[in-house]
Amino acid sequence: MKEYFKPRARFNRKEHPFDIGRAFSWWKGHYDRHFMNSLYERNESEFDAFYRYHLAYFLNVNESTEEPEFFKHVWDIVGDELAILIKEDKRHSRSEHERNNNQKIQIRAFIEYLKSIDQWNTGKTKDEIIAAKAAEIKILNEQLALLKQELKAARKLETEDYINITKGYRNTLLDLCLQMQEIKLPDGKELLLSQTQSVWLKMICKYFREGDQEINFETIRRYFPGDKRDPGFKHSPIPAKSKLFQISPLKNRS
Repeated sequence: MKEYFKPRARFNRKEHPFDIGRAFSWWKGHYDRHFMNSLYERNESEFDAFYRYHLAYFLNVNESTEEPEFFKHVWDIVGDELAILIKEDKRHSRSEHERNNNQKIQIRAFIEYLKSIDQWNTGKTKDEIIAAKAAEIKILNEQLALLKQELKAARKLETEDYINITKGYRNTLLDLCLQMQEIKLPDGKELLLSQTQSVWLKMICKYFREGDQEINFETIRRYFPGDKRDPGFKHSPIPAKSKLFQISPLKNRS
């Protein structure tokens, strides 16, 4: 017979408040009764610790066992106990009826806890499981349709083509990109605004090649400091030999 709940050591104090059983002789066939007695003494805040304390014991002392078996057994015990309390409620006795009601409240609260950790649909009927799965599939299909729309929109801007830079003139392009960031409009506002330099790096690496070869992100990032006022020791200026062009405003415009 499998052991589901950690028993109290006989003739000794409880090693742990969650241990079940009496200090003296008790029939272990009534372990379900003792489990319920211990459950009635628990606060709702202890339910999870109480459950997991006995789960750990069950997995430790029984070979080749897993949580679903333990969960189902606990579920059945508390469900049977609730059915018994409902059937045998002695309403003519004020004290017994009050105790009965308190125990039903405790059991129902514990059942709600079990539902919150139920990964195996233990307490659901076949129809409830089918309905839940149908609702889940509906949500997933809606998400899939949305993702397909987003993917379709994104692909409109995708291209396998690229702009090829004549070999040896990569840094000349980088210099022009840096110059463009400094262009001011007649009213003094910047022509181009970006929150970070990484957008420039990504644009260059994605849409440009040098001599048909990909441009390495890490190689060119040293030319684009995050803080131009304090570029840091990793920053490198564009070599003078690569600065072939100067972007400047037209002096006379018709």
